[in-house]
Amino acid sequence: MSTEHPAKAFGCAARDPSGVLSPFNFSRRATGDEDVRFKILYCGICHSDLHCVKNEWDISKYPLVPGHEIVGVVTEVGSKVQKFKVGDKVGVGCMVGACHSCDSCKNDLENYCPKVILIYNSIYYDGTMTYGGYSDHMVATECYVVRIPDNLPLDTCTPLICAGITTYRPLRYFGLDKPGLNFGVKKEAIEHLGADSFLISTDPNEMQAATGTLDGIIDTISIVHSLLPLLGLLKSHGKLVLVGAPEKPFELPAFPLLMVYSNNIDS
Repeated sequence: MSTEHPAKAFGCAARDPSGVLSPFNFSRRATGDEDVRFKILYCGICHSDLHCVKNEWDISKYPLVPGHEIVGVVTEVGSKVQKFKVGDKVGVGCMVGACHSCDSCKNDLENYCPKVILIYNSIYYDGTMTYGGYSDHMVATECYVVRIPDNLPLDTCTPLICAGITTYRPLRYFGLDKPGLNFGVKKEAIEHLGADSFLISTDPNEMQAATGTLDGIIDTISIVHSLLPLLGLLKSHGKLVLVGAPEKPFELPAFPLLMVYSNNIDS
């Protein structure tokens, strides 16, 4: 099948694992009945983009246009689009397709679909390669487009499309958003989001003083690191949620992991 589409596009692409991006001319499909086309105004830089650009997960196909924290303004909508109109502020995340027939899709869990189509480095329904948000415009099926409120600045909301929801969702799912619970966060959360304190994980005295004090930890680190110090911070039945994706497997210490979940179990 031809890889040439009618809508010319321009972006930045990686051609090899060097990490270098360079200008790239390509094309996007015509606006279908259920599609939303928009001009890309901002796109965040996620560590997953860096992993893919450098092929650190050994799955990259070049040329690769990264970017999955995308926001912009609608320029065209298909005849069957119901939720958007020209001029709306919108965003698109890491998914642009799924089978829509498996159990996961039927339960609004398309991200677990075995045939999920990612916004870049994936093969679309028509057999062509998907390209991401480091480009001038994009077209996506309506169900994968989200509305950005008019009062939310586009230049600061791009991380919400991936980094924001990736950290917020575990808090809600595991019940860590309730008043009175303690969970581990980054220093920026004190400066901008009202967190109470900041713990330096490489300081043995601070780590020792915080042993067994946290109900949950959201681990966003995208490089290989030890989980053992983090496990020691958790209360019994505490939750460690990994949302970073290092390029190498973790070493998971079984005994400390068992202790976290066994202290409250009756013998």
